[in-house]
Amino acid sequence: QLTTQVNASHCMIDFINNYFALFTLYVAMTVEFSGVMHCSYLVQNLLSAMSGKPIISNEPPRTGFTFAFFWGRVLMSMAILG
Repeated sequence: QLTTQVNASHCMIDFINNYFALFTLYVAMTVEFSGVMHCSYLVQNLLSAMSGKPIISNEPPRTGFTFAFFWGRVLMSMAILG
């Protein structure tokens, strides 16, 4: 593995500088913003509640609109995925 890492560091491939990579980035950002995969946060919160350990985060607690928007996306994700 070290040989391939050394080779990659000296012979870097310019694979990010094309339109397919830009398209992939925009699709990933759209999926992230839409909240389709937010059902994983439900699993995280359930496991945290069952284990009794709090979720440690650098973000402030969600309140008001951000709280409703977050859980709305979680519910939408659950409805879409199943």
